[in-house]
Amino acid sequence: MNGLIWIGQIALAGVFLTIGTIKLFAFTPLTHATESGPRARVAATPRSARILGLIEVLLAFGVLMPDIYTPDGVAPEFLIARVCAAGLGILMLGAAINHIRRKQPAAFDFAISLLALFVIVGRWPS
Repeated sequence: MNGLIWIGQIALAGVFLTIGTIKLFAFTPLTHATESGPRARVAATPRSARILGLIEVLLAFGVLMPDIYTPDGVAPEFLIARVCAAGLGILMLGAAINHIRRKQPAAFDFAISLLALFVIVGRWPS
């Protein structure tokens, strides 16, 4: 089961490292390249997209980080991974709400939220 949870953590981190890096470095060219149709307006400014991208990249690295930096006796095993996965799940639920309000598909957002929930539950101390 531990291997399956690690696969989930790596997949979650890979998705958010990719999305966050795009938001950090290529948000403006990407929005100009994908603008077409009435539903194509972008709800984020380049500055807010960069902030979100930085948060996503930091949380993605946190999902992969073992708890070697937490003091003994204070934090249970894999606390950092659980907290970072919870942060990514909350971000994706917010993105899903935003997409639903704009009448866009939100299935990807819910799927990634469920993956984050899987990591949280899988890393819960037994």
